[in-house]
Amino acid sequence: MPVFLDGQALKDDVIRFCKDEGADLVGFAPVERWDESDEVPPEFRPRAIFPAARTVIVIGMSMPLPVVETTPSALHKELYDTTNHQLDALAVALTRLLNRQGYASFPFTRDTYTSMRALREHNMAAFGHVPAAKYAGLGTIGMNQCVLTPEFGPRVRFVSVFTAAELPADPLQPKELCIKCEACAALCPAQAILPREDRVRGDFDKTACLERTEDLVKKRCYPCGICTKVCPIGKDRALYESKGRRKKYEKEEEALVADPDAPEYRPWTHVRTYGVAHGPKDSSTEKA
Repeated sequence: MPVFLDGQALKDDVIRFCKDEGADLVGFAPVERWDESDEVPPEFRPRAIFPAARTVIVIGMSMPLPVVETTPSALHKELYDTTNHQLDALAVALTRLLNRQGYASFPFTRDTYTSMRALREHNMAAFGHVPAAKYAGLGTIGMNQCVLTPEFGPRVRFVSVFTAAELPADPLQPKELCIKCEACAALCPAQAILPREDRVRGDFDKTACLERTEDLVKKRCYPCGICTKVCPIGKDRALYESKGRRKKYEKEEEALVADPDAPEYRPWTHVRTYGVAHGPKDSSTEKA
C-alpha cells in the first residue's frame, strides 16, 4: 500500500533524494504559475501534457565553469552529454519513486529532439525547462534566453518531473539576475542575441543559433555555450576566482589569431587541440 505523506514531508524527501543523486538545485512550481504568467502557449503547459499534474519539480545540475570556458571542445561536449544523461536518469528515478508512493508522475527529459533536421522542422521543445526553472524559483531568464541562477549563472542544465502530488511552492526569485551587460550578445559567434531596451530578455535568432550548432555537430564538439561562458552572473565565479574576465573573453579571438600559443589562453587551447578532428575528413578513420 502506498504511504501518503503531507506536502512538506514529501517535498523534503524529494529534495533529499535528488541531492543524494547529485542534483545541485531542486525547485517546486505549482502548475497554476503557467496560467498566471500566460507567457507559455497553452499546449506547452504541464497540464496540457499531463492532465494530472499539480506540481512541477525542476532539477538542476551545474556545468563547471573551467570546462565551459574551453568551448568548443571534446571535453565540453562530454560534460554536456554526461550532465544530460545524469539529469534524465534522475528524473526517471524520481518519477518511479513518486509512483511507488502513490503519486502519479511524468518525467520530461532534458533534450527532446532526435536530430538537427528535427530542429529545422520545429525549433522548439514540447516542454520548456527554462520557464519551468523560473516558475520553480531557481532563477530568472537573462538576455541570452537562459535561466540565470544565483549559484551558477546560466551554467546549469535542467530537467522536470510533473507530479499529481501537491507540494509547497518555492518563491520566485525576488529580482532580475541579468544585469544587461550585453556580453552574451556582443560575443555570440552567430550574432543571434539582440538586446532590447524595453525588457531584459533579448530577441533571439533561432535560425542563426541552429546553424552554429549544426556546424559544431559536424565537428562533434557541440554545443556552442559561449553565452553561458561569458555571463558574469553566478557564485561559481568566486569559487574559480574568475570574476572580471570580460576583457579576456573579448580579446580571445584576436589574441589567438596573432599567437595560437598565447599563454593566457593556453589552458583552453590545449583542451581544444585534442579529441576533435582538425584536418580534412577521412572516412576510413571515423569513429563508429
